[in-house]
Amino acid sequence: MPLGVLLSLIAYGLYSCCDAIIKGFGAGDMTVHEIAFFSSLFSLVPAIFTKPKHEHWRSVLKLKHPMLVHVRGLTGLLGNICIIYAFVTIPLAEAYSLSFLAPIFVVVMSIFFLKERVSGYRIFFLTLSFVGMLLVVRPGFRELELGHLGALAAAFFGAVTTAILRHVAPVEQRISLITIALGYIMIVNGIWMIPTFHMPTTQEFLLLLLIGAMGGTGNIVFIAATRRAQASQIAPAQYSQIFWAIALGAIFFSEVPDAIGYAGLAIVVGAGILNVISDGTRIRIFSRPVQTGIGPGTAAAEVSSPLPEDRTKA
Repeated sequence: MPLGVLLSLIAYGLYSCCDAIIKGFGAGDMTVHEIAFFSSLFSLVPAIFTKPKHEHWRSVLKLKHPMLVHVRGLTGLLGNICIIYAFVTIPLAEAYSLSFLAPIFVVVMSIFFLKERVSGYRIFFLTLSFVGMLLVVRPGFRELELGHLGALAAAFFGAVTTAILRHVAPVEQRISLITIALGYIMIVNGIWMIPTFHMPTTQEFLLLLLIGAMGGTGNIVFIAATRRAQASQIAPAQYSQIFWAIALGAIFFSEVPDAIGYAGLAIVVGAGILNVISDGTRIRIFSRPVQTGIGPGTAAAEVSSPLPEDRTKA
């Protein structure tokens, strides 16, 4: 297995562990806004250490596309709130299966707003992903919760974020994209959490610190992966989160899909992998349901086409 692929699998494993810890807060007194605020706050430390040497904090607000960057901050905020709510209210596997519908939203936006042509096989694979999601969630046969709508909304906002990043990431500083995204999440959630603020216990504080540390480490590992493997090799690794969701959900939350659910998840994973590896030179790594608004989504544009030879050997 190429080192870059192994590193990407490790990164997505770390992200999934963060999401499982977030789900664990659903049984406590912390609100979604508090979870979002503190996990983002503790993610600042790894972000500081991963700052490119040629970028400076004083130039964070020097943007070439300020409106798009701030819209990306807003969509990151909304997606962040929606996916955290989904994690704490519905099974992890169901939250992931819904959030992985982001490519469908990207294709719809590409067709209607960017006037791009989409091949028939891509439409087929995306349709399979949608069918797989229906088998997992089974609307009409099972009661849907607000968490399911939250995960679906997170997929939409993640798709918008990915579309914007494809345009701005090549020309904007990474420090600006990360800092502004975290700023939106921390400021807005910081204000919203005031009326119902719950002081974290020592255990909760340590878990929130662990989320920040693991998420930040995942970002570092993921960036290293993009420098050691082609995007077409890395992109399918994001679907490994489905397997993490099944394992962590079963071990810690007694969430075990039934036979139809397993079949649906298999279809989601299979169709998703076939979709990303069949996309030629425009392989995309979509904004995952990341708790901090940073991570693979920020790096999406960096790996949206085959990497130069010097980067793959770095």
